[in-house]
Amino acid sequence: MKNLILVLLILVSAVAVAQDVEALKKKLQAGDYAAVKAEASKMVDTNPKNKAVLVLRAQARMGLQDFYGAIGDLTFAVEQDSTFAEAYSFRGEAKMMLGDDDGAITDLDKSIRLNPKNAIAYTNRGLAKYNIEDLQGAYFDFSKALEIGPTDADKYFNRAVVKAELGEFISAIDDYNKAIELDKADANLLNYRGVAYYNIGEFDKAIADYDAAIKLDTKDALKYENRALSKSAKEDYKGALEDYDKAIELFNEDPETFNLRGVIKYTLDDNDGAIADYDQAIALDPLNPMYYDNRALSKTEKEDYVGAIEDYSISIDLYPSDPEAYYQRAMVKILAGNKYDACLDLKKADELGSPEAKAEIKKNCK
Repeated sequence: MKNLILVLLILVSAVAVAQDVEALKKKLQAGDYAAVKAEASKMVDTNPKNKAVLVLRAQARMGLQDFYGAIGDLTFAVEQDSTFAEAYSFRGEAKMMLGDDDGAITDLDKSIRLNPKNAIAYTNRGLAKYNIEDLQGAYFDFSKALEIGPTDADKYFNRAVVKAELGEFISAIDDYNKAIELDKADANLLNYRGVAYYNIGEFDKAIADYDAAIKLDTKDALKYENRALSKSAKEDYKGALEDYDKAIELFNEDPETFNLRGVIKYTLDDNDGAIADYDQAIALDPLNPMYYDNRALSKTEKEDYVGAIEDYSISIDLYPSDPEAYYQRAMVKILAGNKYDACLDLKKADELGSPEAKAEIKKNCK
């Protein structure tokens, strides 16, 4: 009789714990991470080896950005059960969030070996492989996650990004299409598909996607900058300039946006405006030789040969193996009447492989 009572007590206790675990899962899904952590901690105090509760507390810690604490819980969980696939999966995710992609892949490999039907583990391993530039590995994992299912916009998006980086833009567009069908309200999906269209020369389609993306999200500078690039490709320089203006209004700390707007102003013969933009780009990033090259072009147009030569000289100091900078500096020196120094630059440009330098040497140098 005593044994029967003991068994009944154990069963009642087990049912109570299972009910508590289910309650914690519901709170976790609701995003109440602090409450889950607090309640799970009480349960762990009662039974430190409850691996299911350790995993729940780890998930709560991850929701609270406490990835080290989560790894501690998950490590203890796998010490209790070395075949606990879910714990390896979450630990891999936590390691990835801390930038330990190799460690994440090791844990996710174990999780997938133990449970090859876990789409989340494949997705996270794909993300970790993407981070270490193993694009083929990421492609495989994202495809596997889609195969296992359920399909969703994020899974198609992940694979599309990898396809695009592999230069498979048409196939990437196919995945972006499927992602957009599943989530029509995500402006970033439209933006990324626009980039893919841009890369295959479909500028009208790219602009249509950027238009739709901007309609959904009017505060993202990058979307205006991307649309400006497509407008530039169509030689709609006025439209491109308006988009760069808006991008800079929204975010004025990106040197490349100032540089690109400067290029448009140079194309429109607004060299003073171009120089002002290149000044801003250089102030934000003084180590980019291209910005000095571009400013030198506008200074040359204004016949500021001294200023142009100074800019090309800085560019050469930053990137001394660029034949184009030597060639362009030589051409400005010729305009300034200094053929001797120009010929030295042309010879250097020729040594570095400039295709135009030889003809200029024959024309200007004895």
